[in-house]
Amino acid sequence: MMHHSSAALSFWDRARVSVPELPESLPEVWAFGATPEHADELLALVLAGVKTGTASSMWDYESSGEPVPEEGDLSVILDAAEQPRAVIRTTELSIVPFDLVTAEHARSEGEGDRTLEHWRAVHERYWRAHSENSRGFAPDMPVLCERFEVVYREPSA
Repeated sequence: MMHHSSAALSFWDRARVSVPELPESLPEVWAFGATPEHADELLALVLAGVKTGTASSMWDYESSGEPVPEEGDLSVILDAAEQPRAVIRTTELSIVPFDLVTAEHARSEGEGDRTLEHWRAVHERYWRAHSENSRGFAPDMPVLCERFEVVYREPSA
């Protein structure tokens, strides 16, 4: 889901001025979640430093054909209005069955009360409703657990 909007390109230029080691080419540009509400809620957690992890269905990557993230990958994160708000770098990846995702990973995602029980309920509901593949959800489905750090965010106005 590459957005080569002028907003993303000018945001990337500003990010590169602030963080000179960023590469010249614009990385993947995307928003968290499946709805505008998800995008803003999860972005707020990222910007607050609470959310440092995310999870994706490997089945969705198979269905969509989108590239699977790799350690070191950069991403520009959008808000609900599709405005670029942050640059993150993937720092760690592991693929585990849904029912073996750890409490520590659930906490890194920063959502709700940050417990594994909350994470499991929210993610099962999410994949049943928004999966990009016909299998949807299964307790042993392969989940890509990703950790990231914020590399750049614009100063608050």
